[in-house]
Amino acid sequence: METVDNVVRPVKDFAKESVRLVKRCHKPDRKEFSKIAFRTAIGFVVMGFIGFFVKLIFIPINNIIVGAG
Repeated sequence: METVDNVVRPVKDFAKESVRLVKRCHKPDRKEFSKIAFRTAIGFVVMGFIGFFVKLIFIPINNIIVGAG
């Protein structure tokens, strides 16, 4: 009986916490969604520029290092 309780209790606790999480969550309205989408787009652009400039700087350095040998 104790082994069954050790298996069933975590499942019950997980189910209870999952239901509580779903009840607390809400669907974003248009304003909140557009704000999140805009910030995500800005993040993609910033990370793209960082990657571009890192490549722009390290390709010539790599060519100098590899070409010197």
